[in-house]
Amino acid sequence: MTTTIGIDIGSGAVKSVLFRAGSDGSRSEWLAKRCERIRRRDPMTLAQEGYDGVLADAGIAADAVDYIATTGEGENVKFATGHFYSMTTHARGGVFLEPTARAVVDIGALNGRAIYVDERGKVLSYKMTSQCASGSGQFLENIARYLGVAVEEIGPLSQSSQNPEKCSSICAVLAETDVINMVSRGIATPDVLKGIHMSMASRIVKLLKVTGIKEGTALITGGLALDTGLLAAIQEDMVNEKVNVQAVSHPDSIYAGAIGAALWGAFRHGKLRELEQRAAA
Repeated sequence: MTTTIGIDIGSGAVKSVLFRAGSDGSRSEWLAKRCERIRRRDPMTLAQEGYDGVLADAGIAADAVDYIATTGEGENVKFATGHFYSMTTHARGGVFLEPTARAVVDIGALNGRAIYVDERGKVLSYKMTSQCASGSGQFLENIARYLGVAVEEIGPLSQSSQNPEKCSSICAVLAETDVINMVSRGIATPDVLKGIHMSMASRIVKLLKVTGIKEGTALITGGLALDTGLLAAIQEDMVNEKVNVQAVSHPDSIYAGAIGAALWGAFRHGKLRELEQRAAA
């Protein structure tokens, strides 16, 4: 068995996980996890704290770790063994969390992407939003702050909407202007939030359709994975667009990238060990 740590540095948070797994990713045992919001703090410092934290939580010494894998913006973590592209880590981590998933939709602080995968978590195709798109976590947080709503209240409020006012702008700046106009017209907060979710869901479903997925399960990952209002809006738009795909989330969806990094790290460690053994033979 191989002991690995996966560290995913995103735009909004640093996620760290500790795994013990077979080199092929089988018999994986999740030992510890940590998540720290960045909030203007140094991501490299948070990566170190996450690394120390998962070791302490699991009661494992640093020299017992075989591979430290980073993903996202973690290529500059000095104590890492190797780095993996975030699309492949989210794909692999998504299938670990939801084995039936044939698509992973990563919705982060700055952008979103839909990834079509096979049963092993191999990327078959993908599509990303543009950098300025309003379908991101940072945009939604900005709107919540303007509306005086806590982030954890966004989903329940959206689901209580009776008459949603859809936000039409793709550009985040123009979308924020749309919201200001809605508030000035007396549109209720739940209806504003539901409208934003509907707009975001429409773009996400379009991304999924472009990837080529026809049926199965799509796992939502990233910082917005636990936004129940967004998930409900995506599910509704799937039905409206006649897309035969079931959108689901997982309580640990935010860790998908870190999980994938840890599992890919175990795989790479196994391959390197095989090469060393052949060379020594």
